[in-house]
Amino acid sequence: MAVDWQAIQDENDQLTEQLADPTVTADAGALARIGKRKKELEELLDLRGEITHAEKAIADAKEIAEGDDDSLKQLAVEEEAASQERLERLRVQLVDLTRERDPDDGKPAILEIRAGAGGDEASLFAKELYGMYVRFAEENGLAAELLSSSPSEVGGFKEVVFKLDGPEAFGLLRYEGGTHRVQRIPATESGGRIHTSTATVAVLPEAEETEFEIKPDEIRVDVFRSSGPGGQSVNTTDSAVRITHVPTGITVSCQDEKSQHKNRAKAMQILRSRLKAKRDAEAATERGDARRGQIGTGDRSEKIRTYNFPQDRITDHRVKRSFSNVKGALGGELRPIVDALREAARDDG
Repeated sequence: MAVDWQAIQDENDQLTEQLADPTVTADAGALARIGKRKKELEELLDLRGEITHAEKAIADAKEIAEGDDDSLKQLAVEEEAASQERLERLRVQLVDLTRERDPDDGKPAILEIRAGAGGDEASLFAKELYGMYVRFAEENGLAAELLSSSPSEVGGFKEVVFKLDGPEAFGLLRYEGGTHRVQRIPATESGGRIHTSTATVAVLPEAEETEFEIKPDEIRVDVFRSSGPGGQSVNTTDSAVRITHVPTGITVSCQDEKSQHKNRAKAMQILRSRLKAKRDAEAATERGDARRGQIGTGDRSEKIRTYNFPQDRITDHRVKRSFSNVKGALGGELRPIVDALREAARDDG
């Protein structure tokens, strides 16, 4: 692909000059915008350096392989193959970095997981999915922050909401939204029968305060005492917060923090992201872009991915591909599936 490297270098130099301008550094919005763009350009320029290095390594290895020193020929052939493989990966990265991107891709992601069909087993599966994404985050340089949770009586989650923050968090996980299905023999099943349970996942880009304003008269705030599984009180103060967005009826509750102030801040964070998702979905409908909702009903028949324990197989039904090592995936080794989904989305244009 043709990339105008000189134009990229020139723009980067211009932004460097702007960052030295006191009027720019005094403007927080301009500083953030320029800093973000400069980071993107520097990432491209660094990638150009790696591509140049890989191309030189290939040329050097070919020259040695064609020489007279038989003792070095095999090493040169191996080095050429390794450098060629690296070059191909770098070129894929280049395509990703230079394609037209959704501006939400670089934002933190807010994930909401809810137990679907399957009772207690569904709540345990919801907790496993939460653990899967947290460990995936750890492996990929993202920070996980619990925002809200509603535990079940068996130690699972009826619902859990959390944020993943770091480079390309939403871009990495945006295709995880939908109904996930698990097929296995529960520990409580004495007859050895395979049960099917579901949990739903929604992935939202975090909405910044400056991006989505919520007026004080649009919300109703209620405070109450935090409770645990079965409704028992786990806090002696009214620190839990429920915020209702009156125009839309969207309600968010947070009770994980002991501080009412912190619970309110987290609830507002979730509310902004849900309102942004609603606004974006309505805009997409107006454009004629018919997008299916991520969550659905959670019924067993609605599924984007199946985790089959007896056959040690994970099937993603959108890309029609299967992967092995169910326990590994639930342990955070999700990258092959994430990459397959992103590649399919890129191919679809």
